[in-house]
Amino acid sequence: MNNLINWFEIPAADFTRAVSFYGAILGVGIEEKEMFGTKMGFFPTDGTNVSGAIVQGEGYKPSTDGVLAYLNGGNDLQTVLDRVEANNGQVIVTKTQISPEMGYFGMFIDTEGNKMAVHSLN
Repeated sequence: MNNLINWFEIPAADFTRAVSFYGAILGVGIEEKEMFGTKMGFFPTDGTNVSGAIVQGEGYKPSTDGVLAYLNGGNDLQTVLDRVEANNGQVIVTKTQISPEMGYFGMFIDTEGNKMAVHSLN
């Protein structure tokens, strides 16, 4: 087993708003589909790495409680954090060094009310 996690889903109250937010802060295109009555916005993947989706449907509720997902911040997570507030999110932990070996993290509340984090080595 290379990864303990292979998929994640981020609940959305307003699907279009959430897709716009994550596309803007991560600088990626998000493919939208409906599956089994659930709206899904798929993050790009090459099929070999952990990925996930923005979801809106029965049983999905945005929250600041519970599991915390760390998104890949690329070369420097500050780029992502700089886009959060410009896209109506809220940075709650600025770029903070974990250790020289483990890199940095930051946390934010997305437009849906989910607490999320971002990580990078620089």
